[in-house]
Amino acid sequence: QVQLVESGGGLVQAGGSLRLSCAASGRTFSTMGWFRQAPGRDREFVAAIRGSVSSTLYAESVKGRFTISRDNAKNTLYLQMNSLKPEDTAVYYCAGELSSRMTMIDRTYNFWGQGTQVTVSS
Repeated sequence: QVQLVESGGGLVQAGGSLRLSCAASGRTFSTMGWFRQAPGRDREFVAAIRGSVSSTLYAESVKGRFTISRDNAKNTLYLQMNSLKPEDTAVYYCAGELSSRMTMIDRTYNFWGQGTQVTVSS
């Protein structure tokens, strides 16, 4: 059974940092990504990572502030979030894709975690 379990969310002041983790079990993924969904808004792409050489892709809104990485030995995905802003407040989801594509489109991802809440206060 494939499972993705996020952790590391919480409440932080603007300008602070958080590191999210996503532990995968049941299989490995060539491509994994982070998405987020704020109240009343559609789910949006945050970042993705692919392959053993770890190609990355970021949304413009987080570029330069967030870093996606992975530990293949632990089958774990990370999202280091620095210089957090109130508009980063959302539920953050990790996702795994069965193909080798790396996209910003959520419907291309096949497996999803349950999400972790990130709240940034001003």
